[in-house]
Amino acid sequence: MLKKLTVRDLPLSGKRVLTRVDFNVPLDKEGNVSDSTRIEASLPTIRYMIEKGARIILMSHLGRPKGKPVAGMSLAPVARKLQSFLHQDVVFATDCVGEAAKNVAFSLKDGDVALLENLRFHVEEEANDDKFSQELASLGEVYVNDAFGSAHRAHASTVGVTRYIRLCAAGFLMQKEVDYLGRVLEAPRRPFVAIFGGAKVSDKIGVVRNLLGKVDTILIGGGMMFTFLAAKGLGVGRSILEPESVPLAKEILEKASQMGVSLILPLDCVVSSSVKEAAHTITVPVEQIPDDLAGVDIGPLTVERFKEALSEAKTVLWNGPMGVFEIDAYSAGTNAVANMVADATSSGATTVVGGGDSAAAITKAGLENRVSHVSTGGGASLEFLEGLTLPGVAALTDRP
Repeated sequence: MLKKLTVRDLPLSGKRVLTRVDFNVPLDKEGNVSDSTRIEASLPTIRYMIEKGARIILMSHLGRPKGKPVAGMSLAPVARKLQSFLHQDVVFATDCVGEAAKNVAFSLKDGDVALLENLRFHVEEEANDDKFSQELASLGEVYVNDAFGSAHRAHASTVGVTRYIRLCAAGFLMQKEVDYLGRVLEAPRRPFVAIFGGAKVSDKIGVVRNLLGKVDTILIGGGMMFTFLAAKGLGVGRSILEPESVPLAKEILEKASQMGVSLILPLDCVVSSSVKEAAHTITVPVEQIPDDLAGVDIGPLTVERFKEALSEAKTVLWNGPMGVFEIDAYSAGTNAVANMVADATSSGATTVVGGGDSAAAITKAGLENRVSHVSTGGGASLEFLEGLTLPGVAALTDRP
């Protein structure tokens, strides 16, 4: 559980509360927010602070403008979207530091909300520059971090500002993320089943290693399955493969066996001539992947095997899709796993879906409300599950 101050511990009434949120949302061609999930995730914290009479100064990044203003990466459309959720004005500051930011911050009244312009329009943000941190900190009297998705970055808005504000607390989203992921690591109910997918073994290797001593069963699908199949001496055709990770996959297979962890690889897979667009597919046993085709999904025998492995689970962690789920013709395996995780939740299991593509997949399947927790942080959740310290969490004020 989080051993840091939370927003409930702060004096909020009449205080300027500098609040880091993760409003790094996609914008459509017209410049409107096309997916507001991340904005909605921080609404409980924002509404709570409004109720308590705080003067709320929100700050976030959007995209990768590389330290200079980029018109298409302004947070102005996000301010408009937030306004529609809160049913009150959201004042937009045209910069996050300097006179524009100060004028907005210091003119707020109790219960008012402001949003600063994109932090990454300044190169000093990602450099965790001390002077820039001080300028940001001067806008607030207390600090709240509700941006779990950025907690693995030691930036000015996540770490630097905490050196200049005495009371620094977690928002409700940050608290929920750390509590759910922490429970999975520290006190899982058993059997504990972890499902891994996605393209790269190298992205997940630290997590898999860290969980080997904690899980009962690991299921592996997605692009990373082919590196494990290669580690077992099988041909993988034109499927995605990380040759440099084959020794790591071998090591994990051996360690799982030594530690009594059941590591289950796919029995069959769907293969196609194209991974970029829907093309004709066939389903083959993993021992018979044709040389000229690439794996794009797990097959029906694998789905049944995974279902069996999940039938008794009391804790489930899912990180990474089972195939190229963005293409509907290749999404059956990922959708099947999404439904399995939802069914496990209905049967009383605690289920946590990692951020990034897994979150997109469960949302695409329309099942995001049928699992215990969907993480908002892709890289942050992976680093947390790897057992690494997240700088944005470590920087918050410890509970007395």
